[in-house]
Amino acid sequence: MQHKNKDDLKYKFKTDKYIRAKSVRLVGENIETGIYSLDEALAIAEEQDMTLVEISPNANPPVCKVIDYQKFIFEQKKKQKELKSKQQKVVIKEIRFGPNIDEHDFNFKLEHAKKFLEGGAKVKVFVFFKGRTIVYKDHGKIKLLEFAQALEEFGKVEKMPELEGKKMIMFIAPNKK
Repeated sequence: MQHKNKDDLKYKFKTDKYIRAKSVRLVGENIETGIYSLDEALAIAEEQDMTLVEISPNANPPVCKVIDYQKFIFEQKKKQKELKSKQQKVVIKEIRFGPNIDEHDFNFKLEHAKKFLEGGAKVKVFVFFKGRTIVYKDHGKIKLLEFAQALEEFGKVEKMPELEGKKMIMFIAPNKK
């Protein structure tokens, strides 16, 4: 079977005898681009000691390329690795407090949030309402807005305070440098 592991590049592209189309559009170096029967395309690939690889299976007819398959796979893996290294991983740090938080505790949590934002992490700040403290929803919202205002120079509010169940959540993203 050709497709063993969908993530493995070796099995992502159909090659030689696994190509099922009757005719293919052939491309490649030292080859006259055009539409050939599958047998002709395979003969051309074999003649050059290369592999016939189905590059674009959804085209009509499918596009196949005559290439050195091992070199092709190596280059594809290299491209994927490069793309992966360019991706930024988003780190989300959480800070939690109650609606009736003391001033000292509030400032303590604020210092942590500053460090997180300076480090490039997003901060998820939430007020957790335990038991009957849900009646202090407005206190929670005020505390979250105070928190956001105190962090203005370090980050910007990405999502305003919103009640979800027993939590009022707000997201703060770091400022771009």
